[in-house]
Amino acid sequence: MARQPNHPGRGGRTTAVRGSRTGRPIMVLLDLLGRRWTLRIVWELRDAALTSRALRAACNEASPTIMQTRLTELRDAGFVELTEAGYGLTPQGRDLMQLFMPLHHFAERWDRARRDAGAPDRRKTLA
Repeated sequence: MARQPNHPGRGGRTTAVRGSRTGRPIMVLLDLLGRRWTLRIVWELRDAALTSRALRAACNEASPTIMQTRLTELRDAGFVELTEAGYGLTPQGRDLMQLFMPLHHFAERWDRARRDAGAPDRRKTLA
């Protein structure tokens, strides 16, 4: 099946996405969030708006093309907006971020437990 563009939030239209023939909202959201750099962008915007240049630097100098593509997708989905201060999370984007905070706290505890058990510090090898 050819992949169709997704524009969640535009007129209630749903389309097929990767891994789903139904276009159910959860599948559309997971497809969007699973795209390269998307979650990182949302994460970096969690505290404050950032200019395009600052956001790119926070994302380890990701390519400007992919950053703009992801920002456009996140804006179309209603999670990110462009303000005078730069790119920032919308109220809906902040709601999404709050859903990730328990996962963030779990990941911190999990990482500490792994390191306490002698596992290597993955933060250094993945950076």
